[in-house]
Amino acid sequence: MSLSIIGIDHVQIAVPRALEAECLKFYREIFAFPELEKPEELKPRGGVWFQVGALQMHIGVDPEGSPKSKRHICFLVGDLAAAKAAVQRAGVAIEEESVAEGLSRFFIRDPAGNRIEIGQR
Repeated sequence: MSLSIIGIDHVQIAVPRALEAECLKFYREIFAFPELEKPEELKPRGGVWFQVGALQMHIGVDPEGSPKSKRHICFLVGDLAAAKAAVQRAGVAIEEESVAEGLSRFFIRDPAGNRIEIGQR
């Protein structure tokens, strides 16, 4: 059986209601992705939608947080050193740095503990 999937439209991460404002500020200021207008019927749920290249990233709101884990989203950049410097200037801690399968990368976490990989091929 095949679902014949042709692509990914969006990814969604979740942040706890108590950290929603802090997390949205983090994504707006650190990444500065273009923000998309959410449909009216979804606005009361909180969160925000961003355009990231050809995909969308949705930040949803859960009543409580999730435990830290290795699950993550990976953002590709053209200049890893410049991205790292920008993250550090913003006061965000680098959690780990490595190279895997030709991808130089580092990991950070948002205020809710969501893991984010930033890499360059």
